[in-house]
Amino acid sequence: MRLTRLRLNGFKSFVDPTDLVIHEGLTGVVGPNGCGKSNLLEALRGVRGENRPTAMRGGGMEDVIFAGAASRPARSHAEVALTIDNTERLAPAGFNDADQIEIVRRITRDAGSAYRANGKEVRARDVQMLFADASTGAQSPALVRQGQIAELISAKPRARRRILEEAAGIAGLYARRHEAELRLSAAETNLGRVDDLLGALSEQIATLTRQARQAARYREIGEALRRAEGMLLWRRFREADLAVVEAEGGMRERIVAAGQAEAAVRKAREGREAAEDALPPRREEEAIAGAVLQRLLVSRDQLAEAEGRAARAIEEIRGKIAQLDRDAEREGQLNRDAAETIARLEWEAEALERAAEGEAEKLAEVTEAAREAAAVLAGAEAGLGRLTEDAARLAARHQSAARLLSDARLTMARAEAEAARALAEAGAAETARAAAAEAQEAAAEAREAAAALAEETEAALAETEAARAAAQEREAEARAARSGAEGEANALRAEVAALARLVERESQAGHQMLDRLTVTPGWEAAVGAALGDDLRAGEAEGAARSGWAGLPPLDPAPLPGGVQPLAAYVAGPPALARRLAFTGIVGREDGARLQPGLAPGQRLVSPEGDLWRWDGFRASAEDAPQASALRLKQLNRLQTLKRDLEEVAARAEGARQAHEALTARLADLARADQMAREARRSAEARLAEANRALARAEADGRLAEGRLEAARLAADRFAEEAGEA
Repeated sequence: MRLTRLRLNGFKSFVDPTDLVIHEGLTGVVGPNGCGKSNLLEALRGVRGENRPTAMRGGGMEDVIFAGAASRPARSHAEVALTIDNTERLAPAGFNDADQIEIVRRITRDAGSAYRANGKEVRARDVQMLFADASTGAQSPALVRQGQIAELISAKPRARRRILEEAAGIAGLYARRHEAELRLSAAETNLGRVDDLLGALSEQIATLTRQARQAARYREIGEALRRAEGMLLWRRFREADLAVVEAEGGMRERIVAAGQAEAAVRKAREGREAAEDALPPRREEEAIAGAVLQRLLVSRDQLAEAEGRAARAIEEIRGKIAQLDRDAEREGQLNRDAAETIARLEWEAEALERAAEGEAEKLAEVTEAAREAAAVLAGAEAGLGRLTEDAARLAARHQSAARLLSDARLTMARAEAEAARALAEAGAAETARAAAAEAQEAAAEAREAAAALAEETEAALAETEAARAAAQEREAEARAARSGAEGEANALRAEVAALARLVERESQAGHQMLDRLTVTPGWEAAVGAALGDDLRAGEAEGAARSGWAGLPPLDPAPLPGGVQPLAAYVAGPPALARRLAFTGIVGREDGARLQPGLAPGQRLVSPEGDLWRWDGFRASAEDAPQASALRLKQLNRLQTLKRDLEEVAARAEGARQAHEALTARLADLARADQMAREARRSAEARLAEANRALARAEADGRLAEGRLEAARLAADRFAEEAGEA
């Protein structure tokens, strides 16, 4: 699998759309810590289907979305696109339709991830299997992250086996095997559930069977119960009838008892009247016989009580009398009905006796007449049967003819109405067919226009993509040049700043001669050996101060062997003129030879920093390197770096301006590409809509033609039915 481009948008530190072009050979990304190198590796893992937040160095997958900065707002989504070269067509069948495969993963905040392959929505599993088949999945050892080498060294055999499987290219097979095992496990679980459901259904069937038997038993018991209830009601009716008969007998007995009670009442009334007649004489005797008063009072009380009982008995007897009167009236009515029945029966008996006189003769005559009447009746009945059959047959034929006539009239009316409606539908279908034909022509014209527009937008998109690709290449080159120039400038700035801090730390604000010298590069060691620590002193300003005093120049003795003086390579204050004029430059191999010829005050130095004085003292550069020489080198290096920094800064500024111009051009081309893509999508949508409109118009036309043909056939059929009717 060959990767050609990685595009990041809103992914971690890559807030703006950034393309990483992967050329043939080795492509490297170099930068300091924290510049985002690891983010590229995590983007490669993410677009290949990595779903573990820990592998992305985050607490959740949404942590890969740019969270915002002081000058930039947070993004709502992150998108990583990986372009794969498929010119050899080695991809799986679902991805093998184009020369390039673009895998895009878009992570939206609070919405999850979505994958697209060449613009089509795909599953995360499909993307994972695509890279697993090529042994470059998200867990592949081909992607080496920080600390992974140590993990591989200390990995367990199972982890090493997974690495070997990835390297052998069979990780996809194991992934498919795992997926198949999961499906088989799910199928086994489903089968277990089916068995459980079958067992539950079997139990339900047994329960329903038992309930059905109970229902049948309930119906049988209900039928028997209804029969028993009928028998019970019949017995209760019989018992009630017997009770009525017994009540009537008891009523008659009570009527007799009532008569006896009435006689007793009459006797009691007579006794009372006799007592009332005897009461006045006794009252007269009351005044005379006081001795019998108490007895009479007691008798009176007893009589009062007896009177109350008699009154109550009288009331009861009166009620019984009224009941007996009603019973007597009913019995009288029954007696009258019985008398009438007896009279009617006696009259019928007399009539029967009168009718029985001469019965034999009349019976013979009546029998003969009945025989003759039967013969006549048989003939009349036979004739009547034939006439009845003829009348029924004629009535049936009449009814059939009337029904046929009515049906024919209804059929004719219905056929004429249906024919008229069919003709109307035929007219409407003809109109619809014409409209469908016009719509079809318009849809065809719209489709041709949309196809032409789609071709134009496709060509424009191709031109825009070519220009954008060229601009991206130039922008990448300019970005590389800018990055290189800025890196070089930053390195020079860092070195200049370091040297400047070092020089400033050792400087004494211009009071020492060392800071006022200008030495030709390469001669710093010679000047340091010639002047030494004396350069640390400043220029004397008065008799009380130590330092270098300005003296008039001398005509020194010529240096031995035509040695060139050191003053030719040094520019400094006039106070150093004598010292520089008495110092010569020689090679390291000539110093010892020329030292005996030195005049008083003269000295020789080599470019390496060796020293030979007129008084016989000599010093080697390796034994005692001069600090002033090092400082002079630092000063010269600082001046050189400043000049180089100015050149590099100017070059970096030019690269920055060129890169910004190309970035602006690339942004314009990106917008143009986006507009071209939108125009192409719009044109494709218009073309699809035109195709759908054309298909609808053709379908409407075919439907209208079918309706027209059906309406014409229906009109002809109904016309034939009307004619037949």
